[in-house]
Amino acid sequence: MIAEHWLATTLAVLWGVAHVTVVVRFLDSQRLSSYAPVTRGDAPPLSVVIPARNEARNIEGCLRSVLASDYPRLEVIVVDDHSEDGTGEIARRIAAEDGRVRVVNAPDLPAGWFGKQWACHTGARAATAALLCFTDADTRHGPPLLSRSVGAMRQRGADLFTVAGHQEALSFWEKVIQPFVFSILLSRYGGLESMSRSTKPLDKIANGQFILMSRSAYEAIGGHAAVKDHVAEDLRLAQLVTARGLQAHMLLARDELRTRMYTSLAEIRRGWGKNVYAAGRDTLPLNAVTARIFPWIFPLPALLPLLPLLCLALGWAGVWGTSALVFGAIAAPVTLLYFAGVYAFSRLNPLWALAYPLAAVTFSWICAEAAWRGSKVEWKGRGYVSRRAT
Repeated sequence: MIAEHWLATTLAVLWGVAHVTVVVRFLDSQRLSSYAPVTRGDAPPLSVVIPARNEARNIEGCLRSVLASDYPRLEVIVVDDHSEDGTGEIARRIAAEDGRVRVVNAPDLPAGWFGKQWACHTGARAATAALLCFTDADTRHGPPLLSRSVGAMRQRGADLFTVAGHQEALSFWEKVIQPFVFSILLSRYGGLESMSRSTKPLDKIANGQFILMSRSAYEAIGGHAAVKDHVAEDLRLAQLVTARGLQAHMLLARDELRTRMYTSLAEIRRGWGKNVYAAGRDTLPLNAVTARIFPWIFPLPALLPLLPLLCLALGWAGVWGTSALVFGAIAAPVTLLYFAGVYAFSRLNPLWALAYPLAAVTFSWICAEAAWRGSKVEWKGRGYVSRRAT
């Protein structure tokens, strides 16, 4: 009995150490605000490309925020990707007010291309600057975002520079699920600084909401044509940059960039469901055998935080004996405290951590649906097949 309790206690301590390690690695992440902005006289021309398909509710706010940037040499290219909700008309109205804005119509989508990649490719070809910034229409930029990002990119010697901004969560399901999902990404990649320093492509990730690249690096990896059929084009861009021996870096920019990705459970389900499985395959060194097993185990990591609660319940019911009860009694409060920190970092009341079991079950369900669909992806009225990295 003593040996069983000792083992349960040891496992619970290791559980806590694992969570503390994730937190410590993340706290090592550097912030964009610690880098000096590029000076006005030293700022290179910069082209901001905004792919937009049916973004009428977002495009004006995004454009206005980019145009309010303190960056001195700026052109903004909005690529209207066959929108049906007036996105192009809104962008053209703003372009008529500000000569820095151009609106380009995306040509018909070629076979084998994802819509966003085709729009970014179209925008890059229309851009005139040697420095390219790809940003999503649902983002909001703070005035110093571009100038500090260019400064940090130079100081760090990065060829691809990206930031992790603040993810807004306003509705019930956003508040429950979004922080939980990003905590899983955090546990996979750890601190942004360790990820930036890594020379292994599989350790790399980028945030497609904001990617800054030199045109030379962009063309060296083949641009968006090289990731035309990967649902997580941002992830693959960072991996390809690293594979060529170039530098891909990410900093925290919670005060300089904010995004509201989804507004409801239906949008969360469609949004994460479209890329979570197909992108997940590109983060692991799968072979012929593990690729077959992967769909069956893919939903399980989201349920792992529930293990202490399961042990508590089974131990209380006498199914697994007192050792399960000991493990759960120690590990469950540790897990709750960890998620209190996750939700607090997301600028929510830490009491939202009480909802993490609901988040775990819901997100696991989203992952299971995505795994069942496999490579098939649907987004904004279009169907795709996402190719796995080889």
